[in-house]
Parts: sequence; C-alpha cells; structure tokens
Amino acid sequence: MTNPTIAITYARVSTGRQAELGASLAEQARATAELVARKGWQLGQQYVDAGKSGTTTTGRNELKAALAALKAKQANVLVVSHLSRLARSTVDLCQIMQTARKQNWQLVILDLGVDTSTPAGELLASVVGTVAQYESRIIGERSRVGHAALKAKGNRAGQKPILPEALRLDIAAQVARGESLTRIAEQLNKAGTPTAKGGRWYPSTVAHVAKSVGVDRELEAVK
Repeated sequence: MTNPTIAITYARVSTGRQAELGASLAEQARATAELVARKGWQLGQQYVDAGKSGTTTTGRNELKAALAALKAKQANVLVVSHLSRLARSTVDLCQIMQTARKQNWQLVILDLGVDTSTPAGELLASVVGTVAQYESRIIGERSRVGHAALKAKGNRAGQKPILPEALRLDIAAQVARGESLTRIAEQLNKAGTPTAKGGRWYPSTVAHVAKSVGVDRELEAVK
C-alpha cells in the first residue's frame, strides 16, 4: 500500500504592519491549500511566520519547525506560495533544496510552478533564487537613496505616524533603555493598547515605531 502524500505549507509576512492586516497571510494560506487539494494530497500543518524578514532563515521559528517535521517524516512535501516567502538568499534556498534531496521530500513553489522532484524544477528554483537576491539588493539600495534624499531636504519618508505621539515617544524611550522588543510588545498587548491599525503588537512593530521616532528626530536636526 502506497503511503499518502502529506503536504505542509509555509507562509510569511515581513513586517508587523503586514502581520496585523493578515491579508497577505490569508492569501498565501488559500493558494497553498488549494494546490494541495488539487493534487489530492493530505493537508498537514500550516506554518506561519508573522513579522519576519525573508533576508535570512535566522529567527524564523515556524520555518524551522516545518523543516523539522519534514526531517521527522511527518510530511513529505513543503508548499509555499511564492519563492520570496521562503528565501531571498540564494544560499538559503540552495541549502533548503539540498536538504530536500538528502531527506527525500519535495519542495513546491506555486508562483514558479516549480517542483524540485524534477531536475528542471530544481534548476529553475536556483536561477530564480539568484534573481530574487539581486532584486532584494536593488530595492534596498533604491530605498536608502530615496530616504537619504528626503532627509537632506528635511522631509519624512513614508506614511505620517498614526499612533499618539506620547505612545511613540514612550516606546522609543523603552527601546533606547535596552528593553526587549518582545517584552515591550507583550506589555502593550497585555494593556490592550492597539497598534496603528488596531491589531496586536509584535517585536517588529515596536522596532518600526522606535525607528520612526529616530527618523523624526534626525529630520528635526536637519531643519
């Protein structure tokens, strides 16, 4: 009797603001679940990293858990909606593909139509991984240049802060004192303090607020 194909899925959003909205996560979950259903596979656990950067796999505990489940033979397919949700680094992508080969499980990337059980799919995933890394660097460089130009003119880059100024300054002060981002987020959630979008606080959300206050102070110094 043939063992059933058990597919687990992985989704990620990179910022606290995206994590609050949840739309990106919901879309990723829908797309991956639909693919599993079309294939006739058994849907296993759905792993989600909210507010985690894709620049590296470090700190993405849910991805680590998914890979551990595959290693333990609890599933034999990992499905992600987009390559960028899994890895932006060619090194990270290649390591994941090598692990899949050694442990005999498949990696499916929906936006590429890639299935690493085939040599062509593995080659395509590697090539696109290189392109994704290049695009990430280009976007980062453009962002730095744009922000520098705005700063030179004494202007703020991005959206005007929505949170009360007193709250923003308090958060920035706690971060400056060395308080843990996780602890600050937990305290804000415990107190029922809403974020700018009315959602939960994450360490990345706290870091974003503190950075925003720092930018404002730099701009004031320029004016």
